[in-house]
Amino acid sequence: MSTTQAAPAAVKILIAGGFGVGKTTLVGSVSEVAPLRTEEYLTRASVGIDDLDGVDEKDTTTVALDFGRITIGTELVVYLFGTPGQERFWFMWNDLVNGALGGIVIADTRRLDSSFASIDFFESRAIPFVVAINCFHGRNTRSPQEIRAALDLDPQVPMLLGDVREREFGRDLLLALVDHLMNLPAPQPVLA
Repeated sequence: MSTTQAAPAAVKILIAGGFGVGKTTLVGSVSEVAPLRTEEYLTRASVGIDDLDGVDEKDTTTVALDFGRITIGTELVVYLFGTPGQERFWFMWNDLVNGALGGIVIADTRRLDSSFASIDFFESRAIPFVVAINCFHGRNTRSPQEIRAALDLDPQVPMLLGDVREREFGRDLLLALVDHLMNLPAPQPVLA
């Protein structure tokens, strides 16, 4: 009699947002394994290409993806894929999104416009997502209503405020995404 166990079901979640908003940090804060990171140091070659306004202390950048894993049980594993934030790497998003159940868009209130492309990306592909407002060091200069209006978010898109360095906030984001997915209307069958 064979005692082989079936492989656990895999769920893919994409973590997106602008340059320097905390995508790598979020993946690292919730992953049960040391995350795969493809960070490289910023060089003079990126001057004029990478906008460091608001992230002056940033000295590395993701050039491909971040990857983390969360095992929910013997039957389910969640894989996290963090996207690169710079426009010159956006072409990879189309490949990274294949098979994704949903996404998390991280926004920084100091630079909300850097998250517009990520929100547009998910909306244009009808991929459910939640928004994480990364309050660096507990700082936030806008009310949730102002942020929602500035991002032009649909009322049903969940938005949470917190610090992506904190594992509990990452957990809350993932749970909010699951709740959001479960509350979406069931897809209607296509009639021939």
